Amino acid sequence: MTTVIRADRLVDGTGAAPIQDATLVIDQGRVVGVFSGEAPQALVPADAEVFDLPGCTILPGLIDSHVHLNFPGNGILLEEIMAESQGVMVATAAFAAAKALESGITTVRDTGCVQSTVFDLRRSLTLGHGLGATILACGQPITITGGHTWYLGGEADGVDGLRKKVRTMAKLGADAIKVMASGGGTLNTLSYRPSFRPEELAAIVDEAHRLDRKVTAHCLCAEAISIAVDAGVDQLEHAGFIVDPEGNQKFDPAVAEKVAAAGVAVTTTLAVGGYAVKEMRAKSELTAAEQSFHDDWSKMLEDNLHQFGQMHEAGVKFVAGTDAGWRFTPIDGLPEELALMQQGGMTNMQALSAATGIAASTLGIDGHVGTLEAGLDADVLVVAGDPLQDLSVLRDVQLVLQGGQVRVGSR
Repeated sequence: MTTVIRADRLVDGTGAAPIQDATLVIDQGRVVGVFSGEAPQALVPADAEVFDLPGCTILPGLIDSHVHLNFPGNGILLEEIMAESQGVMVATAAFAAAKALESGITTVRDTGCVQSTVFDLRRSLTLGHGLGATILACGQPITITGGHTWYLGGEADGVDGLRKKVRTMAKLGADAIKVMASGGGTLNTLSYRPSFRPEELAAIVDEAHRLDRKVTAHCLCAEAISIAVDAGVDQLEHAGFIVDPEGNQKFDPAVAEKVAAAGVAVTTTLAVGGYAVKEMRAKSELTAAEQSFHDDWSKMLEDNLHQFGQMHEAGVKFVAGTDAGWRFTPIDGLPEELALMQQGGMTNMQALSAATGIAASTLGIDGHVGTLEAGLDADVLVVAGDPLQDLSVLRDVQLVLQGGQVRVGSR
């Protein structure tokens, strides 16, 4: 069936100026064309399904490049999450994927799950047993013994062991390889130091590239960023500049310039701090521990926004990702992420592109989704209002299509 969507404007995900008085034509699940005004009559059969949505904006379905579908995003620590069975992990992931789709996030990349749980969910969705955002899965993040998220099953050491772990992830069906290049929020790990020696990280990248998988590296300190870029990673997660056990950060412009010169994209994940601070400020009264948590995360968010702005000015390419599931970050938190990117120095259009066309090209799926161009899969989001003026309207979802099929909304 042919589907026609009419709205006040269309943002196609390429960064181009919006098309006013827009008409989007879809057939057989793919975009046929985008038009200002009425579509050519030859493209619109009499039985076409037509959505007239005045006052609205048509966009590509959004892409969240960094989520953890196993994690509930309710503030509990990874150590507590891991007390649950893998069955609970799969169920949590299924609910999250469905909620993401309902919010207009039609594609997510899971950057770390327990064992094969998200692979199992991805397979179930592929078989048509439920509805949810399309999943790209990294599987178990590769980490040193006792390293960040070691509970998920990704521990490996030494060049040979790391090459074998990459092969194992590829065997399980990983779309990309995630590596924990520094410590993080896991107990007894060091976020201010790199986890792998240069030759070890280079071996991971070499093996992954031999198997046609991209590599993304979690980095919370400048030295880890530098080692990862030298190793040839395709993407960086967070790109923090922590310098000591207290979490203090010191921006290094030379490292930012190195990332920009290499063309390595960075996933933002500003929403983690944003939601942590919001959660504490929503309470009428804070305990001493909660006040300390609030103060620490407020400082971290301030530092991260400053560093984001500095890296953006240096020409670093960014893609939008929330780290959904971690701390208090919800699976539908991408609008908050984009608002923080705008606060950090991006235009609304730049932030939207980071969650659509730029994200798709970085993840290697731009031949399928990310922009509204003829021949691509019709993953479509329609919101009330104009996100180029106010990003918060991304929460006012009117219509969601996935592969041309209506998932949210009605005629």
